[in-house]
Amino acid sequence: MKKLALIGASGYAGLEFCRWVSQHPKLEIVSLMVSPQSVYLGQTPGQFCPELVHLPLPALEASTDENIARLASEVDGVVLATEHEVSANVIGKIVDTGVAIFDLSGGYRLKEPALYDRYYGFTHPRPDLLQTAAYGLAEWNSAAIADAQLVAVPGCYPTAAQLALKPLLAYCQQTGNSVVQAPVINATSGVSGAGRKAKPGSHFCEVSLHPYGIFSHRHTPEIAQGVERDVVFTPHLGAFKRGILETINVALEQPVDEGALRNHFADTYKDAPLVRMSHQSVPSIQAVEKTPFCDIGVYTQGNQVILVSAIDNLVKGAAGQALQCVNIRFGWPQQMGMVPS
Repeated sequence: MKKLALIGASGYAGLEFCRWVSQHPKLEIVSLMVSPQSVYLGQTPGQFCPELVHLPLPALEASTDENIARLASEVDGVVLATEHEVSANVIGKIVDTGVAIFDLSGGYRLKEPALYDRYYGFTHPRPDLLQTAAYGLAEWNSAAIADAQLVAVPGCYPTAAQLALKPLLAYCQQTGNSVVQAPVINATSGVSGAGRKAKPGSHFCEVSLHPYGIFSHRHTPEIAQGVERDVVFTPHLGAFKRGILETINVALEQPVDEGALRNHFADTYKDAPLVRMSHQSVPSIQAVEKTPFCDIGVYTQGNQVILVSAIDNLVKGAAGQALQCVNIRFGWPQQMGMVPS
């Protein structure tokens, strides 16, 4: 058994991680931490999250410097589901201990330090670590994850976008069929993506389907970095709890055969247990809700390609992908604890 600590255990992603780890045959959560100001201090997750009431989880303790410092001698891995700037600072304090670190925030996803000032609103405290952090897109970066001490788990929107776009761009490179303009990504997420703290803009009674962060969302540079080209990314907030659906439009220089492109996707992901190609039906949120899968559909007309990608933002977009990275890092099948091997 490997022992984990989770910092940021009272948010949606942290609670989701607890749920999945509870059914993992080789992992145990031995420490749960929250902010010293949290109203949940001293409670177990089951006391404020009825869905977890049956799980034998430890009570939440304060994430003080003293408590965090002791983790290196008690656990095999530390998982952070905290605010971006909090993760950036905490990881800077524990990285030298050598413990494996898995960060669900955006604190170490971007390679260019200046992007943190522009998109996250803070100056990065450890820019020296940005180049060494492994980007945790499990299906595309498993070798780096397996050897990394620090894994930056991708954002939810970037996960769905990159899993769909990367095979297409590889196919275009192989066939010499160029992309003639920036891919256009229209994405809609449930309100859980905004976090657990109550805010007027994400209050369920206030939410109506609408775009936000137009030309300014912090996931834009993350997607662009991952696919190595500019993208036009427009997120939308939907009046539902969880899940992400993305429709991606890509114009190519020449017509493309749909069957050949679908075969390329199938071959790309033939050994990826958590990616499913949807050819018989269009991907939907209902099909992936509360699962660790990404469903992808591929459609063409002439030189136009439409990719449809669906994930659960709290699972494949957060806790589930973090667990994939933990599995890879410790040498286990990446789907362990989520679907049968």
